[in-house]
Amino acid sequence: MADVTAPTLLPFLRHLRAEPTSHVMRYRRGTLVAQGAGLAFWFRPITTAVAEIPVDDRELPFLFHARSADYQRVTVQGAITFRVTDPARLAERIDFSVDLDTGRWSNEPLEQVGGLLTQLAQQFVIDQLAARALRPILAEGVAPIRARIDRGLGEEPALAQLGLQVVAVRVADVAPTAEVEKALQQPAREQIQSQADEATFARRATAVENERAIAENELANRIELARREEQLVAQQGANEIRRAQEEAAARMVAAEADDERKRLDAQRRADTIDLVEQAALRTERERAEIQKAMPTDVLLALALKEIAGQLGNIDHLTITPDLIGPLLQRAAAASARDN
Repeated sequence: MADVTAPTLLPFLRHLRAEPTSHVMRYRRGTLVAQGAGLAFWFRPITTAVAEIPVDDRELPFLFHARSADYQRVTVQGAITFRVTDPARLAERIDFSVDLDTGRWSNEPLEQVGGLLTQLAQQFVIDQLAARALRPILAEGVAPIRARIDRGLGEEPALAQLGLQVVAVRVADVAPTAEVEKALQQPAREQIQSQADEATFARRATAVENERAIAENELANRIELARREEQLVAQQGANEIRRAQEEAAARMVAAEADDERKRLDAQRRADTIDLVEQAALRTERERAEIQKAMPTDVLLALALKEIAGQLGNIDHLTITPDLIGPLLQRAAAASARDN
């Protein structure tokens, strides 16, 4: 947009200054007197006309609704970037005149250019989508539509006649209606959900299998522990039995040894008693033989001596004739025999 100023001291003159990205065409009384980008000049509004054509890159967004070959509504969204390559030719076809009081366009020239580009692009999009079913369109994506718009605008002679050039075409999205998109998504969702369910079932089956394996391992461990405990109890019992047998055998050996020792002691005592008794018997027998050979008075004297030895101290002794008489008779008889 051009910048127009009106000095207060010069009410019949105006000054215009354009941006470097704007091509300005100055007319005086219908004759082109100057043109170029970023011009600045003084002029008289009563005899001057000015056209300002932007020469920078302009972006034109679009949103097209078309129908596919299977009668499904499709929305195409994107943008077209264009620029003016021949401002003079464009100014001849579209009014870019500037209000000399405000510096703004008197009409809406860029809307006319945008409408032309939009209609051309929409035509190419409709031709592209009408020949294809919805599923292939969505499967192929935005690339075929973008290529068709770019090729169609590049080959369009009307743009060259207007001095316009398409710099780039971008297609952001190709989408069906919400209901159709939901219906198309449903099989994929069902498949994904089925796969998720299968994964869940597989995970649960794996978990159950793992739990079963763990339970079997625990049971096997318990069985093994029980078996080892049984072996331990049996071994302990065998050890106790062996210990008891060993202790019984030891006690038996000790008892037999004690019995043998007692038997030997008894035998020794019996042998000793036998020897003593035999010695006593021999002594008595010898004594009896000796006494048998001795005279009666000697035996009597020895008896008295033995008695005296057994009686101890005697304070009073009484001898009766009955005791002495026989002794004296035996003594007299013995003396007579000797003579």
